[in-house]
Amino acid sequence: MNPAVTVALAATGKAPKSTVLPYIGAQLAGAVAGSLSTWLTLGGVAREKFMLAATAPAPGVDFLQGVAVEALVTFILVFVIISVATDPRVDGAVPPLAIGSALAAGVFVAGPVTGGSLNPVRTLGPAIVSGQFDGLLIYLIGPPVGAIIAAFVYDRFVGKAEAP
Repeated sequence: MNPAVTVALAATGKAPKSTVLPYIGAQLAGAVAGSLSTWLTLGGVAREKFMLAATAPAPGVDFLQGVAVEALVTFILVFVIISVATDPRVDGAVPPLAIGSALAAGVFVAGPVTGGSLNPVRTLGPAIVSGQFDGLLIYLIGPPVGAIIAAFVYDRFVGKAEAP
């Protein structure tokens, strides 16, 4: 559901590279469909007044600040995802709680600054449907950069570590 995760997993060989474009296409289609559904369900006010909850940087947040915040919180989210969902040493009961907690923490931290997207299509879907494109590049650059760095850091330092 998150292209940043898809790209990071493919970059480190945890997902086949041939699946990247179809997955991202499906993820974007789902985000647009979700935004259209919100508009259909809640009406014009959801689009005109609330921009279908499109994320945008807070006033005074510049491009580099926004990219850095989104990259940092996405780094943490993807590091957790890869740690608990792809490592066979992790018990199957751990991933839902760990991933949900990492996502919640990321949204709490980044929310006041960037809206806490952590996901390019989380921002792109509502932007396409609402026409609200403020700061879009922040969300197309920050999350994938943070995700890819997290995947490589995990592979280099944690993935090869011996379990106690």
